[in-house]
Amino acid sequence: MTGPRWYVLRTKPRSESLAAREMHRDDIEIFSPLITTDEINNGKTPVPLFPGYIFIRLDVVTHGWPSFRSGQHVLGLLNFDGDAPWLPDQLIDELKLRCASLSEEGGIWRKYQSGDWVQVVNSTLKGLGQVIEDGKSSNAPVKVLLRLFERLVPVKVSRQDLRPMDNVPKQDTAPRRTRGRNRWIQGFSPKSLNRT
Repeated sequence: MTGPRWYVLRTKPRSESLAAREMHRDDIEIFSPLITTDEINNGKTPVPLFPGYIFIRLDVVTHGWPSFRSGQHVLGLLNFDGDAPWLPDQLIDELKLRCASLSEEGGIWRKYQSGDWVQVVNSTLKGLGQVIEDGKSSNAPVKVLLRLFERLVPVKVSRQDLRPMDNVPKQDTAPRRTRGRNRWIQGFSPKSLNRT
């Protein structure tokens, strides 16, 4: 098969959009897959699906390989031992459809499993919580078990107000009521509880 084919172009870090503009200025067809996500700055933000890579469509038989200038935000074509593999048009078309579908569904969002520990950073609620149930979409709240007023209370929290915890916190234990050998700590004995 001859004619234009899709190739993978490596870009400098966080320079996918700049590299895409440069290729577009050179009349090279590009595809830079972007997906919306709500985990950056608490808003819907398009981010690259493949950071550091974009796709370009070239007819190397007719026009040859492009030359990349040193001032560009391009590192070169993805190649293996000097051979740059091409991608079929059908694969790129499917990738375009999938990116559009993901963006319509709310983009990529952090999904929680039951039992995950999270930090709640809401203006009215703060503290450590444990996920009971995740929402069904990126806009749905997450049900979290949170300690409020010395009780564990299930609350629904907006996904933007949660931060995942890498380290599982130690479980709080109830305060000791005896010193051992049935010697009560002052204020916790049955006699002192009956007086109040």
